Amino acid sequence: MTPRRLYRIVALAEAVTWTLLIASLILKYGLDANPIVTTIAGGIHGVVFLAFALASILVGINQHWAFGRIMLGVVVAAIPYATLPFERVLERGGHLAGQWRTEPGTDPRDRGLLPRLVMWLVRHPVLFVALCVLAVAIVATVLLILGPPIGKG
Repeated sequence: MTPRRLYRIVALAEAVTWTLLIASLILKYGLDANPIVTTIAGGIHGVVFLAFALASILVGINQHWAFGRIMLGVVVAAIPYATLPFERVLERGGHLAGQWRTEPGTDPRDRGLLPRLVMWLVRHPVLFVALCVLAVAIVATVLLILGPPIGKG
């Protein structure tokens, strides 16, 4: 799977989960549906949001994006459906082109700790996926323990 394909899939998944979340809110507040629907949709959306943020960081490091572009990738996930046009802009600008880097090249940006870590992880795909799933699970769990950003009542 190329960085481009991964980013496209996660951007689409993030948009789909926005739809689920919005639909659940309409059901909850418009049709007086059981609030568990929003809890489930919100949980799914939260996990995919974190996956998109992680994908932005990993793909950004691999593709040598500027720090601001990586952070913009994280932020756009908070805006409903913004991941899709953001991904298209990156694609058109050539920022998703190429393969995963597995060894440092001649570019000095390949020599840093984070790029070397991503390269090492790419060379160990099963461990890479397991660590990504674990990272998303840990952050999601911590956020669930902390509770919603806006208190009730």
